[in-house]
Amino acid sequence: MAGDHAAIDDSLRAVDVDGNVDGAAFETFRRVLLRHIAMEEKVLLPYARAKRGGVPLPLAAPLRSDHGEIAKLLVRSPTHEGLAWLRALLDRHNPLEEGEDGLYAACDRLAGMETLYVLQRLRAQPFPPLAKYNEGPSHQHRK
Repeated sequence: MAGDHAAIDDSLRAVDVDGNVDGAAFETFRRVLLRHIAMEEKVLLPYARAKRGGVPLPLAAPLRSDHGEIAKLLVRSPTHEGLAWLRALLDRHNPLEEGEDGLYAACDRLAGMETLYVLQRLRAQPFPPLAKYNEGPSHQHRK
């Protein structure tokens, strides 16, 4: 999953080419990032909660909050300002998932002999359908 972060970062860099926002590249980025979030929200976080007897990981609430903020940024057409917010948010968010105290290490520890099962579920997560952009009222961004 941490390897996905590098691919997502590369995909985001491809969106801003010579000061122009590449709409097709943004669609690819959006699709890959939303699938990655779905893998965490639909597989890892519920799995960890179940393995902990119904108690969510302490990281679950801040991760879900960040995922919601990311989703708000992905529903609007891409802009330089929105891309800057996404970069800043991902820079703050990714360390919560990586490293020995992150989501991925916690799930590895909980999975033990079930690691292959969890990996199969992650790989089976489909790409979500993409809705059209919503250009309604702006959302407030957290700082």
